[in-house]
Amino acid sequence: MKPKMNRRDLLDNDNIWNTIITVISECDLSSKDTVLNEAFIVFQYYSELESGGHETLLNWIESYIDEISIDIYLNKLISTLEKIGAQDYAMIEKRYGQELWRLYVALENEIEEEDEFYNVIKKADDEYHKLNGILENLLKAYFVSIHTDLIDVVED
Repeated sequence: MKPKMNRRDLLDNDNIWNTIITVISECDLSSKDTVLNEAFIVFQYYSELESGGHETLLNWIESYIDEISIDIYLNKLISTLEKIGAQDYAMIEKRYGQELWRLYVALENEIEEEDEFYNVIKKADDEYHKLNGILENLLKAYFVSIHTDLIDVVED
């Protein structure tokens, strides 16, 4: 069931942004709601990359990837990034996603590939940061476009 919000509480994009983040933070990745699941995946990608880069993302998403596979996760992430107009970010994940996961798992299994892992992490993170935060603006626009799919807006 979607949460209800008064229209007066959603008067500008910042209010919508904050509300959608709240809705997303109260769900989990197993949500059957496609729009909510896409918003969750792309927002967590943004949050984890802003706070600590690809290594932080992999630490956070590890159990979900183990559950569904790296291929399914990357397909969901990349298709959602493309859907919101973040093709440059999608290209980074196409270029590095599989390799990062392979190296991450190797490190977890104590196979000596630490230098290679951190070299690939650095490349992927550098490419992400060269885009100068464009993703936040794309996410805001996306959240505005989907907010009525995720919350019931009640007229005052």
